[in-house]
Amino acid sequence: MPDRARLRDRDIVCVGFADWDTDLWTNQHHLMSRLARENRVLFVESLGLRQPQLAGRDLARVWRRLRRGLGPPRSADGLHVISPLVLPFHRYAIVRALNRRLLPWLVGRAARRLGLQKPILWAYVPQAEVLIAPLKPALVIYHCVDDIAAQERIDTASFRAAEERFAARADLVLASAPALARRLRGISSNVMEAPNVADTELFSRALQAGTSDAAVASLPAPRIVFTGAIVSIKLDFPLITELARLRPSWSFALVGPIGPGDPHTDVSQLAAEPNVHLLGPRSYRELPEVLRSADAGLIPYARNDLTASIFPMKVYEYLAAGLPVVATPLPALEGVADVATAPDAAGLATLLDEALAADSPERRAERSHRAASHSWDRRLEEIATAVGER
Repeated sequence: MPDRARLRDRDIVCVGFADWDTDLWTNQHHLMSRLARENRVLFVESLGLRQPQLAGRDLARVWRRLRRGLGPPRSADGLHVISPLVLPFHRYAIVRALNRRLLPWLVGRAARRLGLQKPILWAYVPQAEVLIAPLKPALVIYHCVDDIAAQERIDTASFRAAEERFAARADLVLASAPALARRLRGISSNVMEAPNVADTELFSRALQAGTSDAAVASLPAPRIVFTGAIVSIKLDFPLITELARLRPSWSFALVGPIGPGDPHTDVSQLAAEPNVHLLGPRSYRELPEVLRSADAGLIPYARNDLTASIFPMKVYEYLAAGLPVVATPLPALEGVADVATAPDAAGLATLLDEALAADSPERRAERSHRAASHSWDRRLEEIATAVGER
């Protein structure tokens, strides 16, 4: 991969929107873990943009952040991680002012300890703007993979203002969905559309003989599988419920943590359906075993302001595993090969009927082969080329 040489032996400070140790790996985890093979990477965990609530998951994060917030960088997956002790109440000007002092001091101290000089500042949130002056980065990248300002309990006004400033300052803006790219092109002339992709080599192993996830394999076939966060702001729970009732002899397996980022998610209507199975989270490397027993992959997203700007990472994970894929019609999925969409449960049920009837080992191999070009390594080549042109 000759273009990746441009992203070798570099110092990178990445400001993420999630913690490193999480149930679900996202774009930032996949790219930074790969970049850390050939670069020195400091990953700055979530700045707590979502106002916390008095719920178990949020309280656990607050306690973990208090323990780690002033400590030195820790090693994980080949990179260095810090948990900055910043205040999560970003709607208040005094809090934003205090964080503008705390964050540069904490990140700057960690960068000096690691000997990082003129790093690439690679930020998934625009609040990283306060790091430009102290870090003196050689390059600034804004990587926008979600419309974070559309999420609940985010201070939309301050986030949008920070995004306009940071995107205008960035040398390169990466956008994971067409809607994000269109909006950001109104701010910057350096926008590259870079949809989420997958570890296609890992997921293609689902086509090979091997161990299957016991909980999924024990369900009656056909098994329709969803993998990912089970949260009410993204998933259409009434649609899933209706779909399960339309096909009562099928098994609908939802594999993933319940409520991350939305701790009050109520899954009682799903749990009440006898053929809907909430199987809990799996590690990323266990997901091919989950999909090995699946008959189809499902993306039953709600359609709202947040999902209008989402390209689900599971699209190419399912396809690399060879599965037929049906989804609700998200704007980012328009024209994506091998993904069939319908707006309601009846339409999805019909699409699944057709997909199951037409599926074969040959079709699975063809889908996986077409998905192979949508890999994280290929995406890094494309980004490296764009970086080299700056």
